[in-house]
Amino acid sequence: MLRVRCLRGGSRGAEAAHLIGAMLGRAVTGWVQRAFQSTSSAAAAQSQRAIEEEHVTEPMLQECPVCSYNEWDPLEEVIVGRAENARVPPFTVEVKANTYEKNWPFYQKYGGQSFPDDHLKKAVKEIEEMCNILHHEGVTVRRPEPIDWSLEYKTPDFISSGMYAAMPRDILMVVGNEIIEAPMAWRARFFEYRAYRPLIKEYFRKGAKWTTAPKPTMANELYDQDYPMHTVEDRHKLAAQGKFVTTEHEPCFDAADFIRAGRDLFVQRSQVTNYMGIEWMRRHLAPDYNIHIISFKDPNPMHIDATFNIIGPGLVLSNPDRPCHQIDMFKKAGWTVVKPPTPLIPDDHPLWMSSKWLSMNVLMLDEKRVMVDANEETIQKMFENLGIKTIKVNIRHANSLGGGFHCWTTDVRRRGTLQSYFPLAMPEIGSFY
Repeated sequence: MLRVRCLRGGSRGAEAAHLIGAMLGRAVTGWVQRAFQSTSSAAAAQSQRAIEEEHVTEPMLQECPVCSYNEWDPLEEVIVGRAENARVPPFTVEVKANTYEKNWPFYQKYGGQSFPDDHLKKAVKEIEEMCNILHHEGVTVRRPEPIDWSLEYKTPDFISSGMYAAMPRDILMVVGNEIIEAPMAWRARFFEYRAYRPLIKEYFRKGAKWTTAPKPTMANELYDQDYPMHTVEDRHKLAAQGKFVTTEHEPCFDAADFIRAGRDLFVQRSQVTNYMGIEWMRRHLAPDYNIHIISFKDPNPMHIDATFNIIGPGLVLSNPDRPCHQIDMFKKAGWTVVKPPTPLIPDDHPLWMSSKWLSMNVLMLDEKRVMVDANEETIQKMFENLGIKTIKVNIRHANSLGGGFHCWTTDVRRRGTLQSYFPLAMPEIGSFY
């Protein structure tokens, strides 16, 4: 029996050509070898092949369980994170650089401990209800393993405790039929991948590709230990100068700094994603995908999806408080740029790890359905005016842990094909390491 790796419609032509070439190469090589083998050798080889075939139990053709090219094709399967056992990360330099000074006392008090118990219980219930609604909308929901994140661990370079497995978007990215594990940049998230490994191994056994990006040592050299960040003005100046708390000592990136649109992926250099990490992704995905660096007027860049969220073919939400420096490139390509309304979340609601703009951190179930915050009436109206049905869910307490619907999920399978969403070849944006 010939084992054939699954190739969904729209998979990369280069992959298909490589597979066919490899099959032909093996066939020709086998014919030459058999032509010169003795009768006994040929018999032994035939016996060996029979043994190998007995272990091939997968069907001749199977549908790959992993396939997603963009943020809006019909969603069929998704990973939703867990709030259980979530811990406040130790207040290290990389955490300080990614949080607002008003929350620093919280980290100084609770760093390395559990998030407030009552708040965490409410977050768990909200995410369970979110999963129920996704089921009701016809989406298969998968969850990471519950893990004790309180355990302290030590590497040759640092000591830390864990954080959570709440935001799969930060660590996992699906490009086609490949799952890419991001290396991350926070020491508290060094072992976060362990919660997802059972799922990833299952997908791999069923035909998905699985790549783990180079794991950084997270030694002191990866961080600017003297990074000045006393005020928002300081951060604006530093970001404008291209200075961040992460250095170029080794590759690092969070998957949530990338946003997908078919053959084109857009990424920002941020506090957790450096140019070495972006360059690793560019080389890994070339030549079938293009990586474009874009930037924003953002004093604290970390994760692109509450700043620039592509929600449909040629349709993007662009944060009016963090304008994109390259927005004219999208307009020239015929894209519609929508500025979402100011979030309605009250000032006294705790957002320990994010801004109010989680209101635009939405999850598209398809081009005409969006999962949106039940409390954000103005953005609901915006979507309705765009002809998009809103699926309203309340995850206000879950927001406090650092993410909206897009952050709390990683789409595993969307029903669609690989396409380019630009009428002409998109020019390269930004510079690489």
